[in-house]
Amino acid sequence: MPQLDAEVDRIKAKAQGVPLTALFDTLQTYLGSTYVNDFNRFGRTWQVIAQADASFRDDVEDIADLRTRNENGEMVPIGSMVRIDQTFGPDPVLRYNGYPAADLAGEADPRVLSSTQAMEALEELAAKVLPNGMDIEWTDLSYQQATQGNAALVVFPLSVMLVFLALAALYESWTLPLAVILIVPMCMLSALLGVWFMKGDNNIFVQVGLVVLIGLACKNAILIVEFARELERQGRGIVEAALEACRLRLRPIIMTSITFTAAVVPLMLASGAGAEVRQALGVAVFAGMLGVTLFGLFLTPVFYVALRKLVTRSERAQPEAEGYQA
Repeated sequence: MPQLDAEVDRIKAKAQGVPLTALFDTLQTYLGSTYVNDFNRFGRTWQVIAQADASFRDDVEDIADLRTRNENGEMVPIGSMVRIDQTFGPDPVLRYNGYPAADLAGEADPRVLSSTQAMEALEELAAKVLPNGMDIEWTDLSYQQATQGNAALVVFPLSVMLVFLALAALYESWTLPLAVILIVPMCMLSALLGVWFMKGDNNIFVQVGLVVLIGLACKNAILIVEFARELERQGRGIVEAALEACRLRLRPIIMTSITFTAAVVPLMLASGAGAEVRQALGVAVFAGMLGVTLFGLFLTPVFYVALRKLVTRSERAQPEAEGYQA
């Protein structure tokens, strides 16, 4: 759009005794506006804004005739030390970290490229096309994805380790928590399959959903493992205790899973501004909860029985080895 470019001749301004700060303040007041003070009238507070009338700043000649005061108190025309040219430029003028910038926004087609692949392709294109002295920077969600995209490789193992240590302290055992933790990869696999089926990508919101699923998967597994452990202490066999725990805890697990799964359906069906964010999180959690429910009911007792038999066999073998040594 049409713009006016004002270039100050600092040598002429200094020769005429006009401080640059006074010159810039004058241009700000005439062309923009300057807040002066407030006054009260009609029961309200009004602001006093100083600005040149529109008829005195419409043309280049009008702006050149505006005057500012020098150090001697004389009024000096601005046109004698400022060159004003008509030009064209963007509206508004964007700046990023103090540099003139242009904003480029877009969205990758999930059927062709993921967001990470699109960012890599754009970086390669910018390296070939942009001249020296120009570069690109990511902002907002793209910046978070570019800088924190690999953080999931650290967050997920730490989350699983934290849950494992908490369960180890609860059960006072290193093997029982494994029966709970081993279900986590299954629920993550189902979540990623759901995202792939919906033609989504593994973005930051899907990763947040995966962290949520770690706790949800462990919750259902704990209901079975803890009850089976209690039945085993009462004298039941390992297999019998696991099957009885599954039968008794089936209804609570199904009810809580259906409730949570139904709660994320609105996220999957979201529309409007920001719908992509809610849909990504909803799809990951919905598919993950289906995997948690199906895999958890069938595989958790299997893991429990296998680990308990392994521990029992190890405990029986240890006294026999000590007897042979004696």
